[in-house]
Amino acid sequence: MARILGIVAEYNPFHNGHIYQLQQAQARSDAELTIAVMSGNWVQRGEPSLLDKWQRTRLALSAGIDLVVELPFQFAVQPAHLFARGAVQLLAQLGCTELAFGAEHPGLDFDRLVANQPTHAAEHFKQFDETYPTLFNDYLQAQTGIDLRSSNDILGFSYVAANRELKRPMTILPIQRRGNAHRSTDFDVDDTIVSGAAIRQAVQAGDSQLIKRIVPPITATALQEYQHINWENYWPFLRYQVLTQSISQLQHIYQMSEGIEYRLKQAALTSKSFKDFIRAAKTKRYTYARLQRLCVYILLQVSNVELPTRLRYGRVLGFNSEGQQLLNVLKKRVALPLISRVTDDWVSGPYRLDYQAGVLRQMLSGVDQDRLRHPVIF
Repeated sequence: MARILGIVAEYNPFHNGHIYQLQQAQARSDAELTIAVMSGNWVQRGEPSLLDKWQRTRLALSAGIDLVVELPFQFAVQPAHLFARGAVQLLAQLGCTELAFGAEHPGLDFDRLVANQPTHAAEHFKQFDETYPTLFNDYLQAQTGIDLRSSNDILGFSYVAANRELKRPMTILPIQRRGNAHRSTDFDVDDTIVSGAAIRQAVQAGDSQLIKRIVPPITATALQEYQHINWENYWPFLRYQVLTQSISQLQHIYQMSEGIEYRLKQAALTSKSFKDFIRAAKTKRYTYARLQRLCVYILLQVSNVELPTRLRYGRVLGFNSEGQQLLNVLKKRVALPLISRVTDDWVSGPYRLDYQAGVLRQMLSGVDQDRLRHPVIF
């Protein structure tokens, strides 16, 4: 059986740290092929991707990924444990034998952490003066003595937990993360590996010389040539939704709870920008990521009953010649539908939310995201 390396990615955008992680993972796994399961036009923290999924797919293929498959929206814009569960299930369905991920502390005893996680965690934590992630991590540290507060360590824990649920778990390969902290925008003047947040800030500032130093040339070219999208572009659409819907309508939105809909209404009335809105809506109980995800659900009108937990398909975004050969084999062996072209029955069926997310992007960029698109061939 072929050794196939699996990577969960957002590549928002693809940068030097991703190249380092990919090279380290390929060397350690000695895999014959590499598959990336990548978020579409919205990423896990509830933010629009800077470049669209097709542009990011091309960047991934240029760096040595053989096959890129889209992580369905139902998992892509979710808390870490649901994001990881969907991605790991998809990689397993695609035949991956190794799972690599970046971590601030790759030597952590992830298995011990997973073994000590609370059951029915959502019911376990009822304090409202702290965020759920803080309460969860405090519990784990009390049980194990291990501090699990770094962003990539948390995702790594979630990957390991999801992997343990598989009938045939993959081999785990934690890779030491390089550069500044995951969400930090501070770095030294000579650094060539920095966080995605720092790169997005440099893009927003228009610092082309800095961008050329901290991303591969092909990414720098893409950032120069293609339109960038952020939450401010979507703010008028979101504000309209919040202001025109009744409280009872907002209460039916997925993950709307604890009366936050009243706070969102008030914030939308007085805020002139998304940045002002999200700050006005922030509470001790809600992280910015949770609020941003909730905003995505409002924007796409995702109701409480619309996000199934079962993996239903994989959307193929791109491949090279080796990836195409693997895809041909997988389509014969795997029961999971692997779709390369979105037809009407998919748009009105399982792919509907991904399609809606693409239409929103298309409204801003004018670039079709689904109906007219075939996989990128590199």
